[in-house]
Amino acid sequence: MIDILKRFFGKADGGGASPADSEHDLHVATCALFVELARIDGEFSSAETETILTILKDRYGLSAAYADVLLQEADRELADSLDLWQFARLINDNYSNTEKMEIIEILWRMVFVDGKMDAHEHYLMNKLRNLLRLSHEDVIAVKLKVKRS
Repeated sequence: MIDILKRFFGKADGGGASPADSEHDLHVATCALFVELARIDGEFSSAETETILTILKDRYGLSAAYADVLLQEADRELADSLDLWQFARLINDNYSNTEKMEIIEILWRMVFVDGKMDAHEHYLMNKLRNLLRLSHEDVIAVKLKVKRS
């Protein structure tokens, strides 16, 4: 477990993480945000699992086997974490605002998959906006874009 954590934070600490490890860690961090949104209501359904797997395969070009492993690892990392800051820090250190806005767009699509946003989802999206250092205006613009589509 210590090796996983060292590897997970190696990129952000300037450590010796290989490019493949760093990319994997970024995938874990991003997937962790997807998982957190999916389970924010206290339930992580098979439909939500399938939605995340589809996003990982279609949007990020990951194989089905890798997407499955990534989802399990992200779920474990979330269970072992105190909050979302560690994931946001890794994303902030490695992704541009454009890339972070793409993540926000995916999250908004997940929120509105059922046509509505509950209070827990609203809270989490505001929290993620702050953690990812994004402007309120940009996040709302993406939200409106998603609602219109």
